[in-house]
Amino acid sequence: MLNELGTDDYGVYSVIAGFVTLLAFLPGSMASATQRFFSYAMGRNDEVQLKQTFSVNLIMYIAIAVFAYTILQTLGLWYVTEHLKIPEDRFEAAFTLYHYVSLSFVFSIFTAPFIAILIAHEDMHLYAMISVIDAVLKLVVAVSLAYVNHDLLAYYGKALFLIAIFVALTYILICIRKYVECQLRKLYWNTHLLKEILGFTLWTLFGQISTAFRNQAVTVLVNQAFTPAIVAARAIALNVASQVAVFSNQLNIGLYPPIIKSYASNQNDEMMSLVFNGSKLTFFLMWVFALPILLEMETVLTVWLKTPPPAAILFTQLAIVESLIFALSMPLATAARAPGRMALYEIILGSIQIAIFFISWWMLSLGYPSESVFYVAIAANVIMFKVRLLLVNRLTGLPISAYYKKVVVPVLFVIALSTTPSMFLYTTLEHNVFTAAFVILFSATTSIIAMYYIGLDKHWRNKVLEVLKSKLFKKRQSV
Repeated sequence: MLNELGTDDYGVYSVIAGFVTLLAFLPGSMASATQRFFSYAMGRNDEVQLKQTFSVNLIMYIAIAVFAYTILQTLGLWYVTEHLKIPEDRFEAAFTLYHYVSLSFVFSIFTAPFIAILIAHEDMHLYAMISVIDAVLKLVVAVSLAYVNHDLLAYYGKALFLIAIFVALTYILICIRKYVECQLRKLYWNTHLLKEILGFTLWTLFGQISTAFRNQAVTVLVNQAFTPAIVAARAIALNVASQVAVFSNQLNIGLYPPIIKSYASNQNDEMMSLVFNGSKLTFFLMWVFALPILLEMETVLTVWLKTPPPAAILFTQLAIVESLIFALSMPLATAARAPGRMALYEIILGSIQIAIFFISWWMLSLGYPSESVFYVAIAANVIMFKVRLLLVNRLTGLPISAYYKKVVVPVLFVIALSTTPSMFLYTTLEHNVFTAAFVILFSATTSIIAMYYIGLDKHWRNKVLEVLKSKLFKKRQSV
């Protein structure tokens, strides 16, 4: 995309898409509520509540979709035309792109509850399959940019809109055919459940709004203060960090239902085990990719992008550090949602996240460089991790000292034992593509060894061996 669109057009796309997804807190907060209430009902084996949850959420999602599209086509359109910094000769293309991205976003709203239902049922193979198809289609569209003659921004927006329609229809049809609670023939209404979901959703909504400030609003802020090339560098950094975190994020999605279900069925020991081991594993799955890329960021971006924006290297390193801190606390965030009492949790953490935007604004107004927004976010993530741990202790009784002993200490040892030899090798060898490949392989291998022997206890080492043996045995049998 960067090569075909060019730095300026890529920056325009990033700021338009980022502005639209400022409203991502709407489906995000609802999906969190849907998944929580579905998983909770499943933990209690309550089929009636499952049907009521679907009916209540379906009505709410329709209302959210209408509200979001109205905001995007009124206030949103006014802000894009009057305030976003877009080159004059690209304004018409950006205007067309904005409409397609807005429609894609509306379809993502309809998709969110069905994804939540699929995950609550722990049918991760279906979720994985559709996600792969979605990613492949987007890759095909990105490659096709090299063969399109007319305006690329408008074409790219339209193509993503068609993919959004396809993915939405796929999720909806699968859920309607597979799950008895997903039906459109009869409305199972429950006013008390509506109030519960609204209460949970409103506080989660506040958290999602604050997350939008943490990401997309800061991108708009950078657009106001710097050139499109800096915006493109930030977009690249956030993109790389999100891809490095893919495996850990997917693991956390898989952890959400069992954590909620174990809480609903009063299996507290099982829930604590899931949170402790989930925290370590989500971090480890990101670290094994993060360390090699952090060391060889310049080589990776040069091979991938040929001529990356100058600021992209530092931006990406800082974005990955921020994501690593967040990865460790993802299962804690899930545990906090289990009791359904979200007010204090969201007020405190949401306020810290909103503060990221205002502190970044203040620092940029004082003339600090563009990378300062990443330093602000990293510091805030460290604070949020500690606050999140205290709040989960209050909500669920999770023992803080045990968490530090079983999670934080092994993670710090793994970081130290894998980083030290990898840094020594990186600073000793002459820099070229071949030595970079060796450093990447060495650091990944060192990380895996440290994780296996230091990060995991004996029980989990045995589980890993059992899984590997079963996979290898199956493979040999099939041959």
